[in-house]
Amino acid sequence: MFTLVRSRVRTAALALSAVAALAFSGTATTGAAAAPAPAKQGPTSVAYVEVNNNSMRNVGKYTLANGGGNVFDVAVVFAANINYDTATKAAYLHFNENVQRVLDNAATEIRPLQRKGIKVVLSVLGNHQGAGFANFPSQQAASAFAKQLSDAVAKYGLDGIDFDDEYAEYGNNGTGQPNDSSFVHLVTALRANMPDKIISLYNIGPAASRLSYGGVDVSSMFDYAWNPYYGTWQVPRVALPKSRLSPAAVEIGRTSRSTVASLARRTVSEGYGVYLTYNLDGNDRSADVSAFTRELYGSDAVYTP
Repeated sequence: MFTLVRSRVRTAALALSAVAALAFSGTATTGAAAAPAPAKQGPTSVAYVEVNNNSMRNVGKYTLANGGGNVFDVAVVFAANINYDTATKAAYLHFNENVQRVLDNAATEIRPLQRKGIKVVLSVLGNHQGAGFANFPSQQAASAFAKQLSDAVAKYGLDGIDFDDEYAEYGNNGTGQPNDSSFVHLVTALRANMPDKIISLYNIGPAASRLSYGGVDVSSMFDYAWNPYYGTWQVPRVALPKSRLSPAAVEIGRTSRSTVASLARRTVSEGYGVYLTYNLDGNDRSADVSAFTRELYGSDAVYTP
């Protein structure tokens, strides 16, 4: 049986804190220069981390027994939120206390990963307030939110943004239903703001099916797109090369190791370039991780506390 949608802790995420969320300083924190990691041949491995419960540092604790390369190439901070200010009738970027803690402690939570050559991306998720990526009422509104995202990336020295269009509950607080232009305007503006950063798509929700509008198709503006259903194989319907798609998705510790291995074998045999994992925690998961690293890289994974 597969996990249809991630089980996520939302405590603290519902509190409105627009001032704190938008108080980006004009001085950006520069990300640490990445030290070259030992060469690793094979797909890009992605690890989502529920920071309400776990540390981002866990992503850097796994290396390959053969060669010593990083198991994971991209670490996703899960998750910031798109919230809605009922007074101004505008969406804004919100960090719950746990996400804020990770960002404020980037020196110990983020920079060590970046020094290893691991990219650190911020996931942004709906928060039951009616605001989502697919219902900005105008290009100006979408561009304003894109600036909040790129400002956060610059301020905290991150490597990009991941879009996850779940839990928006479109229509709440008098917000509009999804429209065809909203996500196209948002992604276009964000890519213009940060041409050299990662933009990834968790392929779910109304936004994921609205990638083209007015002659503009934003598919090629994404670096990656992945299947959102853990324990399954589903090719994202995004016009990207196989090297940037993850049809496989697994939840570490919950998806069976046999399924984890089977999906990894299929990733290699069918020529896809990304393998998505979710919910890496602080336990020694080397047996679960080795189930896919053997297939992707021909090596067991080593856990170093």
